[in-house]
Amino acid sequence: MPNSDIQPEQVFDGRYLIVRKLGTGGMATVYLAEDQELGRRVAIKTLDERHAQDEQFVERFRREAKSAAVLSHPNIVAVYDRGQSDGTYYIAMEYLEGKTLKELLVSRGATPVRVAVDYARQILAALEFAHRNGIVHRDIKPHNVIVGPDGRVKVMDFGIARSGSSQVTEAGSIIGTAQYLSPEQARGAPAGPSADIYSTGIVLYEMLTGSVPFAGDTPLEVAMQHLSAVPEAPSEQRQEIPHELDAIVLRALAKDSEQRYKSARDMDADLARFAAGLSVSPATEEAATSVLAGAGAATAATGVIPGSEAPTTYRRSTDRYYDYDRAVRRRPIWPWLLAALLLVAAAFASYYVYDRIADQIAGADLVSVPFVEGNLQSLAVKEIREAGLTSQVRRRPNENVGVGRVFDQEPAEGERVEKGSTVIIVVSSGRAKTTVPDVKDMTRDEAVVALTGANLDFSVTEVYSEQEPGTVTAQSPGAGTRLAVGETVFINVSRGIRQEAVPSVVDETLDAAIAAIEDAGFTAGSPVFENSDRPENTVIAQDPAGGSLQRPGTTIVLTVSKGPAQVLVPDVEGLDVQTARETLRAEGFKVSVVKADTDLFEEDGIVLAQTPTGGTEADPKSRVTLTVGRFVEPPPEETFPTDTETTETTPTDDFPPP
Repeated sequence: MPNSDIQPEQVFDGRYLIVRKLGTGGMATVYLAEDQELGRRVAIKTLDERHAQDEQFVERFRREAKSAAVLSHPNIVAVYDRGQSDGTYYIAMEYLEGKTLKELLVSRGATPVRVAVDYARQILAALEFAHRNGIVHRDIKPHNVIVGPDGRVKVMDFGIARSGSSQVTEAGSIIGTAQYLSPEQARGAPAGPSADIYSTGIVLYEMLTGSVPFAGDTPLEVAMQHLSAVPEAPSEQRQEIPHELDAIVLRALAKDSEQRYKSARDMDADLARFAAGLSVSPATEEAATSVLAGAGAATAATGVIPGSEAPTTYRRSTDRYYDYDRAVRRRPIWPWLLAALLLVAAAFASYYVYDRIADQIAGADLVSVPFVEGNLQSLAVKEIREAGLTSQVRRRPNENVGVGRVFDQEPAEGERVEKGSTVIIVVSSGRAKTTVPDVKDMTRDEAVVALTGANLDFSVTEVYSEQEPGTVTAQSPGAGTRLAVGETVFINVSRGIRQEAVPSVVDETLDAAIAAIEDAGFTAGSPVFENSDRPENTVIAQDPAGGSLQRPGTTIVLTVSKGPAQVLVPDVEGLDVQTARETLRAEGFKVSVVKADTDLFEEDGIVLAQTPTGGTEADPKSRVTLTVGRFVEPPPEETFPTDTETTETTPTDDFPPP
């Protein structure tokens, strides 16, 4: 499907809902789309129809997806997916709100110095990660750098990236943008990580000054300037740029890749020093001076740019001009020349014979110096001794030659010297040594600057510590240790005090609460007991509160219920039930009433008894049971009517008559 046929609201490749076109480049068109499977916005980059049939462009497009897909870094645009749909190839990648650095430079001009340094360091962070994973970008330029609204910088477009060093030409043409090409790319030589550093130097130069250091009417003209022209220091165009920043930019722009920074991390370390108000490394000052002096420009310019013709070299002719004025004839000069040549030949022959005789006389005392470079010291000394000479050993660091091997000698191989003469051999002591600085108690950034300044690598491990977060708590090897240049120093950096969440134990029994606190690594303090309406021995409060973050070992104080407070029960016996109720309720008690029959009218509605009895202690809000009289009339007495008068007799002590 041609790119012109891709329209908004169209579902591309059955998954991506096209929102709108974002822009068109030299070989691809980019669309904003919604990933309907994962519910996120993505940028869809589709290869133009005219390039989709070109195997070189298709391969370059695939290479971009493959290269970027393995690079997961905060400063590199993430690639989510790639594929082929309707006759075109596409990449689905992270969508970023923002503008390219080129758009910002065109619309706003040169950036503030601190912003330029910050952006450059983020680009270098991306390159350091890519280089560490074997990927060289080869097309670093402001057009391939996205700046987000929050100042986050991300590098994109790995379309001509390669694994490791690689040739920069394809089909006889220069791949890349001429204004940002490294000299080795312009020559068609293999482009390694240092080519990306050179291009980053160009980008930093443009951010600082608003223009690139080399410009011309044609790409070939610009490429030739990369090979031979001496860059102008940024401060020549913008006076407020400090000397140290000049030096950093110029070292990155060295024609000779050996003079540039060895890695993106090295360049970032110099920028970190500058940002911290410190001086740049001596190597940077030296390289910047060489660049301004034109070092490397002559040799760099001897290369031939792929796809261009070799430059014509003009020489003055060694032929004499013909004399066309034949009016005056001169006497021939050849007899005089012949005589002079015969005299010179005779003199040379005499000297040769004398020299040979002198050599024969002195020959017994001259010997030829053997070639011992590359030999172990012991073998070199032996060969020199066997040749009738003596040796003098000097040791110097050399990271390219094994320890104990000779890498230089004086006199050189084959020179004839007198027997017994001394041959100086320079033996490798291995990589150059440096002293480990004391970085303990420094901040992380200060430690990195110090270690980088000592030409050492570093590895950071974050640990919990009593010290302030970001402080170096330990280092290995220790301060003062001698290490080879480039070796790693391991440093521990404080993350602050480790904190854990306090378990919530409210409503637990005291024993269960203490067990939970101690299992979580905290200490249970002496409990505080208080009266409460909660059950006895129940935790009613804790300090610190449950869920709060505290350092392990912190003491947790528990407040425990000892039950409600005991109060005196009012004595309400003999009171009417209403008064008794009010009296008890005023003290917080609950009241229950039990009726009891009574035949005494005056006991009706009167409290006859209470449980618990008055004057005893009981829990507030407990229940008091009242026994209240209920009058019930007694049944009437029974009478028995008679028809005769009854005579009551009273017993006496007398006996009846017989």
